[in-house]
Amino acid sequence: MEQIWTTVKSLLKEKIPGHSYRMWIEPITACENETGEIVLSCPNLFSKKRVFEHYGQFIESAVSHAAGKALKVRLAIRSEQTEACPQDLLDRQMKLPDMEPADNGGRLLRKDFTFDQFVVGKNSAFAYSAALSLAARNQGTRNALYLLSKTGLGKSHLSQAVGHHILQAFPGERVCYITAEDFMNEMTESYRNSSLHRFKEKYRRNCDVLLLEDVHFLSGKNGTQQELSNTLESLMNANKKIIYSSSYLPSDIPKLDEKLRSRLCCGLISKIDPPDYKTRIRILKRTVRSSGYNVSDEVVQYLASELTDDVRQLKSGLIGVTAEASLLGSEVNLDLARKVAKNIVASREEITLDSIKRLVCKYYNVTLTDLVSRSRRMAIVRPRQVAMYLSREYTEHSLQTIGKSFNRYHATTLHALKTVEKGIKENSPIQKHVAFLSERLEKGKH
Repeated sequence: MEQIWTTVKSLLKEKIPGHSYRMWIEPITACENETGEIVLSCPNLFSKKRVFEHYGQFIESAVSHAAGKALKVRLAIRSEQTEACPQDLLDRQMKLPDMEPADNGGRLLRKDFTFDQFVVGKNSAFAYSAALSLAARNQGTRNALYLLSKTGLGKSHLSQAVGHHILQAFPGERVCYITAEDFMNEMTESYRNSSLHRFKEKYRRNCDVLLLEDVHFLSGKNGTQQELSNTLESLMNANKKIIYSSSYLPSDIPKLDEKLRSRLCCGLISKIDPPDYKTRIRILKRTVRSSGYNVSDEVVQYLASELTDDVRQLKSGLIGVTAEASLLGSEVNLDLARKVAKNIVASREEITLDSIKRLVCKYYNVTLTDLVSRSRRMAIVRPRQVAMYLSREYTEHSLQTIGKSFNRYHATTLHALKTVEKGIKENSPIQKHVAFLSERLEKGKH
């Protein structure tokens, strides 16, 4: 059976992408049980489910072809104590320990930020493989990974994909996804409330996987840097998993404590570059399929050739084209694509906090003085919340900077973002307001 499985693996290796083969097929072992079936032993329940759903029929066909006769294939979960295939392995199910659900503190993971939804190209192949290897806990893999890229190239996607995979493959693990800014604010709040011990316990004792975004934000934040450095040391000593993301190398972040810089450099540093033309085509086609858009190859090729900055810009162009076509009741054609792409490229660098405020004031018929005033009237509060939300979406400013711009504290800014996000999810009138204003911003009409 081992010889048959070796032949089958060779066939699979030629038919599926290399990263998928290494992730799902390579770890599988095979043996024969008493009834003559071939048993494929998977590392865990998640792997078994994945292989069955995506490769089951192809594997069974390849096995029968290699054996020269029809053979039934069964998937099982490999025992952690032995590589053998005892009879009871065939029907074993992974049991979860008697415990409360893991407290995955921090931000919620985006549902679509998974490995399956990430389009791998030459620009991101190494980063993808490194993240996948860490998530799957392959032997020899480092426990820390530093994802480096400019904004909008997929480092957040990969970071959250690791979180999704670990939560599915290892349900008992405690995953915390948080930005460096949130970490600092939470620490500051714990000082004010005399609850620093709970803060330390959360990240040092009750966290198995830490996903930390935008570490460059901590530049000059000496107190937070020291606490984070101690936290990272505790996690590393406990053999926990850590993924950082940043737009800068640790060595390029100014005013960074040397001890923390050293901790960040302990991880494997993997850079994500802007996608090339072929990869941009694949990204657009994946988005077209998953969203159900009706877009011709001609339009896809044009957008891929014009919108070259990053993935976020690329998808924004596709959404803009389809949205405008829907509003006008027309087809998605090349002329429309040219118009939208031109506006996006022209307005990319022009969106500022001031331009967002002016647009919101004009749309809601309020004054700039009203917008930054202490007024709590809903006629003023709602435009202010929308403006804060758009500022977070379309600029690189931190929550603190946005809050100060509107004469508000960080907590108020955070509440505004959550209120708008809730309204968008519930399809309340605010969803239409945000969609309209976003379209105006992206078209440069601000």
